[in-house]
Amino acid sequence: MTTSERDTPQGEQAYQSLIDAIAKGELPPGTRLREVELSERLGLSRTPVREALRALEADGIVHHQPRQGAVVRQLDHAEVMELYEMRAVLEGTAARLAARMASEVELRALTALNDDFASAKDPAIAAGINRRFHRALFGAARNRFLTRAVEGLEKTLLILGPTTMLLETRVKEAAAEHTAIIEALQARNGPEAELLMRNHIEAAQLSRLRLRDTASPTA
Repeated sequence: MTTSERDTPQGEQAYQSLIDAIAKGELPPGTRLREVELSERLGLSRTPVREALRALEADGIVHHQPRQGAVVRQLDHAEVMELYEMRAVLEGTAARLAARMASEVELRALTALNDDFASAKDPAIAAGINRRFHRALFGAARNRFLTRAVEGLEKTLLILGPTTMLLETRVKEAAAEHTAIIEALQARNGPEAELLMRNHIEAAQLSRLRLRDTASPTA
């Protein structure tokens, strides 16, 4: 939410609350966002809720449908593919830069996060730790322009739908992929870190497609 869109502190509060609810899957793609219901849910008047919906629409997270009003966006197959292609580019670049720039403290923090991720039993908790791991890696890359590009991408990631950590083996697979990336970072091998991160994102993309296929109704 940009400064120009943050009309009031309560508008910012409503925006953050709705972002959190979308990230947690409480407001999944396709959900209608009625001002009255959201006002009751958040304990706020309709004005800040309206401000938040306007900002979410500007972010591309919400759009208006005829006769339905504000709805959490659903990405089609082409958009999902494009999103993961961009993730591979940005996150691969971040891994390459982090191999050169990350401090030993940051590398230890990545290892600790991955340990927590690997031991998480709840898919929602695992997904949250996974987001923290990737954000920490971006921070270690030390590139402000890359960070800005990623921040925009992260908002779109919120509307992918249910976490791929729901798949039976995905947490174990992703933790192993993280470990290989961390080892490349520790070795200060930028090209290897970039390749491993790209492979990791491609594996995440395949998991996403599997999850979407599983959720699709059968004929």
